[in-house]
Amino acid sequence: MNEFTQSFNTAIAVLLTLLYLYQLGYLLIGIVQKKMASRRAEPARQHRYAAIISARNEANVIGGLIKSLKDQNYPEELLDIYVIADNCTDNTAQVAADAGAIVYRRFNRLQVGKGYALNYLFGLLTEEGKNNYDGYFVFDADNYVDPNFVKEMNAVFDTGKYAALTSYRNSKNFGANWISAGYGLWFLREARFLNAPRMAVGASCAISGTGFLVSGDLIRENGGWPFHLLTEDIEFSVNCALQGKVIGYCENAVIYDEQPVTFKQSWDQRLRWSKGFYQIDYHYGLSLLKGVFSGGRKGFSCYDMFMTVAPGMFLTLAAILINLIMLTACATLPTAEAQIVIEECLGFIGRTILAFYLGLLMYGAVTTITEWRAIQIPAAKKFLYLFTFPIFMFTYVPISAVALVKKVEWKPIYHGTDCGSFVPANRKKELSI
Repeated sequence: MNEFTQSFNTAIAVLLTLLYLYQLGYLLIGIVQKKMASRRAEPARQHRYAAIISARNEANVIGGLIKSLKDQNYPEELLDIYVIADNCTDNTAQVAADAGAIVYRRFNRLQVGKGYALNYLFGLLTEEGKNNYDGYFVFDADNYVDPNFVKEMNAVFDTGKYAALTSYRNSKNFGANWISAGYGLWFLREARFLNAPRMAVGASCAISGTGFLVSGDLIRENGGWPFHLLTEDIEFSVNCALQGKVIGYCENAVIYDEQPVTFKQSWDQRLRWSKGFYQIDYHYGLSLLKGVFSGGRKGFSCYDMFMTVAPGMFLTLAAILINLIMLTACATLPTAEAQIVIEECLGFIGRTILAFYLGLLMYGAVTTITEWRAIQIPAAKKFLYLFTFPIFMFTYVPISAVALVKKVEWKPIYHGTDCGSFVPANRKKELSI
């Protein structure tokens, strides 16, 4: 039994290491790129865009987002702003209209979620003959958009290489507590050490909920937004990889969004994300595996997306659970063989937890160092949240387990920080000059 235990534990450790080893290359690329000066391409022409905001009871924040879009360093006549007031019971629609957006109301208690709301609006624009935009930006109501966001995205979009673009996602309330800091560090890590390296090697990036741009041609080709799983953003990213379409990344386009600060809201949100990943594994896992053998950029993008949605946390949890079962089975046996198995199981569990913590601590440290100026909180808090970041990620273990067996539905996240009163620290310095 001891030989089986050792072989099983070794196989799991080696398998996961080999499968995710390529991300070490991403890490190195991200570090090297950060040392290089950001280059801004000069666009051949300025495209016409629509900014789309799906909002449910967001009256307290949506006005600020619309203002930040109105304040873009981009011709106002080339950027229309649409709001879908989705199943709202407050005055979101009125606030958005007063702020200058074109507002549509939607009431549908059966088809709930952002994906359905986006598809609803695209359908209306088609019916009204307004679906001739070059591209569509998608934002969440709590976002603050940097004044140069559209200008920078347009510069990359104008190259004609990308079906969609994602951006650099920072947080409005990074330093609120360890929960918001955990989110903030994860999204900065995603930008610096996932999407930037993908862009560098020519692989397709992944959009992340908000602050992205989709070409009008792709929307028309898809007949709207046919992505309705609980994580419709990742579903879209996977679909692009399977179709051989490339999502690019624009580092100079910056958005800020508000992160949950209570564990209850964080649990609900990440439970939805975890369930959504399982849904994508079920619906797209086999197709992604087949796509790997396409070779070239498409093959690598499919592999990258497969590893992104693969239930690595669940596999680690399963390995720990199996060791716990063997540990329990041998706990009452007095034989020397049983004691060896107990020591092996305890050792594996301890090594796994330690490696998990240290690995995340390393990623958090590297991200904090490379993005030091972007994290606009006191230095003492930056160091503190380095050590809480792995703990935040550890909470995914029970979340992943519950998501596997529980029915999960979309739930709104309360946002309380008005974009109108939010200005990044670097922008405050600019405005004071």
